[in-house]
Amino acid sequence: MKSDHLNPLAMVSEYLKRIQNKRTENPETRHQDHLESLSSWIAAEYKKTGTTSLNFICTHNSRRSQFSQVWCHMVQSWMGLKVADAFSGGTEVTACNERTVAALERAGLGSDKQGSENPRYLITAPEFDTEITLWSKTYDDDLNPKSGFAAIMTCDHADENCPFVPGAVLRVPLTYTDPKYADDSPEESSAYDTACETIATDMIRLFILVKEKINQA
Repeated sequence: MKSDHLNPLAMVSEYLKRIQNKRTENPETRHQDHLESLSSWIAAEYKKTGTTSLNFICTHNSRRSQFSQVWCHMVQSWMGLKVADAFSGGTEVTACNERTVAALERAGLGSDKQGSENPRYLITAPEFDTEITLWSKTYDDDLNPKSGFAAIMTCDHADENCPFVPGAVLRVPLTYTDPKYADDSPEESSAYDTACETIATDMIRLFILVKEKINQA
């Protein structure tokens, strides 16, 4: 599967600008304490070492953790930051859900699918000269960080059933409603778009805080 948009370059920036302007419509108290602590850690680690790693974890690495990895990566590019490498994983392997990819496409990103069983999706934003590959894997996959990273728990089930993440120096719950509840229903696209936008909004909120903290004397 390859997706091409009439003008995906403008769409991604417009999408992020629009949801940034809508931030006041979303409760600013949601995840605020966790975003504050995570941003403080990212800023401090970046000042010390010049880099950080975030591993977004949910049960199947199919929906919410994939959205989080993409927007962590893309929002930084949009803001002109490069302070955190984004990874994702699950407690078990399934596949990156095609509905997740469709929602990213509706947000303006391009995609190219390779393979059929647990396929890999190349997600692109030429405007930012950036790309990221999505596929389902466990959080301790060989390509994920092994130590010194922050574990971001994006679903309640993984947060409750994975109390210890080896190698993580920080564990932060940023949990979201699973859009799976709307699969094969008239609300499917709306549910996935809401999850996509909610997570992108939190990544904007996070990296605004990070930028402020890095720029502090």
